[in-house]
Amino acid sequence: MHILEHLFLVGEFPERAHLLSGLTLEQVTLCPDGASHSIYDELWHAAGYQRFVIERGDASGDLYPRAAPEHEHQWHDLVREFLDGAHAAAAMGQQPERLALEVEPGVTMADELNSVAVHNAYHLGKIVALRQRIGVWPPTAASDGS
Repeated sequence: MHILEHLFLVGEFPERAHLLSGLTLEQVTLCPDGASHSIYDELWHAAGYQRFVIERGDASGDLYPRAAPEHEHQWHDLVREFLDGAHAAAAMGQQPERLALEVEPGVTMADELNSVAVHNAYHLGKIVALRQRIGVWPPTAASDGS
C-alpha cells in the first residue's frame, strides 16, 4: 500500500467511507450549540479543497456552502465526490512523475497532497466529534452503504 492510500482512504483512523456512512439529511445538517459548522459543511469544505488541489483549479469561491442541502441525495453525492477525490489522490501514489511535478516553485504535488491529507484529517476529526455530539457514532456495520 502506498502512503497516499493510507493517508487518504484507510489509515490512522476509520476508513473514510465508513466514517461518513449511515447519516441522514437531518443529521448532516444539524449544527449543535457551540459548533461552527454542520457535518455537511465540514465535508463540503474538505471536498472542495481536495478538488482544488487535485485538479489545480481556481481558488476563488466560498469556503463553506451558502445553504444546507434540501435532499438526501445531495449528501450522498458529496460523500461520493469526496471519496472519488480521495481515491484520485491515492492513485497518484502510482505516478511518481506526477508527484514530483512542481506546482509552485519549490512545492511538489506530493507536498500538496500531504497538506490535503492533513487538512482532511482535521475536518474528518471534526465530523467524528459532531457525530459523537449528536449520538450517531460509531456508524453501525449495516450503514456502510453510504
